[in-house]
Amino acid sequence: MPKKTCLAIVLAAGAGTRMRSALPKVLHAIAGRSLLAHVLAAVRDSGIDRTAVVVGPDAEAVGAEAHRALPEAEVFLQSERRGTAHAVLAARSAIARGADDILVIFGDTPLISSATLRAMRDAIAHGASIAVLGFRPPDPTGYGRLVTNGHRLVAIREEREASDIERRIDLCNGGVMALRGEVALEILDRIGHANAKGEFYLTDAVTVADGMALEAVVLETGEDEVLGVDNRAKLARGEAMMQQRLRAAALEAGVTMVAPETVFLSADTRLGRDVVIEPHVVFGPGVSVDEGAVIHAFSHLEGAHVGKGASVGPYARLRPGANLGARSRIGNFVEVKAAEIGEGAKANHLAYIGDGSVGAAANIGAGTIFCNYDGKNKYRTEVGKDAFIGSNSALVAPVKIGDNAYVGSGSVITDNVPAGALAIGRGRQVNKPDWGGRKPAARTPARSSSRAAKTPAPGRNAGKKKPKTKR
Repeated sequence: MPKKTCLAIVLAAGAGTRMRSALPKVLHAIAGRSLLAHVLAAVRDSGIDRTAVVVGPDAEAVGAEAHRALPEAEVFLQSERRGTAHAVLAARSAIARGADDILVIFGDTPLISSATLRAMRDAIAHGASIAVLGFRPPDPTGYGRLVTNGHRLVAIREEREASDIERRIDLCNGGVMALRGEVALEILDRIGHANAKGEFYLTDAVTVADGMALEAVVLETGEDEVLGVDNRAKLARGEAMMQQRLRAAALEAGVTMVAPETVFLSADTRLGRDVVIEPHVVFGPGVSVDEGAVIHAFSHLEGAHVGKGASVGPYARLRPGANLGARSRIGNFVEVKAAEIGEGAKANHLAYIGDGSVGAAANIGAGTIFCNYDGKNKYRTEVGKDAFIGSNSALVAPVKIGDNAYVGSGSVITDNVPAGALAIGRGRQVNKPDWGGRKPAARTPARSSSRAAKTPAPGRNAGKKKPKTKR
């Protein structure tokens, strides 16, 4: 059978006023990725053909994020906010081009999974005209209830419009909806706005379908998948849920975490087998760690690659562009940015390595600084293999230290150092003989009280009256 086509419509036009933020709601992040990007990743991973993202007025940043997360996505504008069905119809031209399935997903549900989206499509493939995702929260207060007749879904009733009997229903609306493509526009166009707000509600699609004698069904999922993040408390809750997922997946893949609850991962963190992560480590976006590496406590990594068997930390910082070779060592209070560290090279403590490279088996002594910035431009420093940089050295870029070269401790290096050479760039030491014996005797500190100031110091004039002076 030919592959069925699908259009996903992601609704990202909400104002998000309860976030109390100048940043659009769907651009807030959990696990280093925006809410919208999480949804679009689930869409991509579920094999959906086309994606439309509906944004609100003055939301250029939301459209830009949609294209960054999923370059092939189309962006449509809902110029005035008149309800969820009205938002879906903002993408009318995309719907009209045809698809076997239409999936409607909210852009603030970052925990939705690709497996659930595939299950929604399967329900349409098995004959339903509408499939709605439901869940059973501990307390259904405030949620729309899913009213069923046997296996058939007949209505979605908002709580304020529900009867006492309907309010006792614990199966609630999760927001995600799938529609059969050939009837989607007809159903959406029949939705009215005869309600207190005068808006077009997507939930009314079920009532419309029932009136058309079309089948609507419910698929159930857990509460976490349909968590809608519309305030800061839910943002924190979503972060906690996502971290639990990511940690569990890492442990299952063969990663050791000494204290998993203290480790924070990004959605795109890649960890190899037998990686060990000590407590209180933060992985920002864009980090990959190869097999057998150890990330010691209190380290922060972002946009970095850690090679096989390498060691990082404790208290290390890897910034974007850091690329650590196999069995290299970046120790305590060392920062690496936009630099390659060769195989077996080490910087064990108190160093800054930025915009440069360190050759295989080289040693960067404590207190060494790559001086890469002159106030306007940045330059590179290159340290050759087997080179030794003495402690407390400043390498002023652009500069090259040759293979097997040495830099004396405390040097400021401004010129290239040839391979195998020793470079010393510091003031010459001067010793002063017998300097200790020439120190002046220690003086008695002056007294500070006014009475003490009037008392004459011991000496040959002690006890004598001060002569009067003529005026």
